[in-house]
Amino acid sequence: MALFEKISNDIKDAMKARDKVRLETLRNIKKVFLEAKTAPGANDTLEDSEALKILAKLAKQGKESAHVFTEQKRQDLADEEIAQVNVIEEYLPKQMSESDIEAQIKDIIAQTGATSMKDMGKVMGIASKSMAGKADGRIISTIVKDLLS
Repeated sequence: MALFEKISNDIKDAMKARDKVRLETLRNIKKVFLEAKTAPGANDTLEDSEALKILAKLAKQGKESAHVFTEQKRQDLADEEIAQVNVIEEYLPKQMSESDIEAQIKDIIAQTGATSMKDMGKVMGIASKSMAGKADGRIISTIVKDLLS
């Protein structure tokens, strides 16, 4: 079942369960998915890989918002954002640990023959594609920099 249909079915389940946070979050996800499907050039389709990128972006935005709310002493709003992020993360693949990321990047460096920071773009391109949705781009970038310098 495609991610788009799964979200649609889970909206129905959240309505039946009267789970307001889950329902609101899933409706927001579906809205963003529909916008992506109807965007110019999308041909009214949404691949799961694109859907996962959207979910990762929404989760990241939610975490950043929660951080800002916490800094501004608005814990009530931060808690709402974290609750929504938890719902979004249920649909994302399990995140890789830093040691797993480092091991995979070492393999990529060995395959590409990268030796210096000049090769960072080549390594980042492959690493970003292979770990899309499973690891944060900043963490990947930091590890690549450390290994190449």
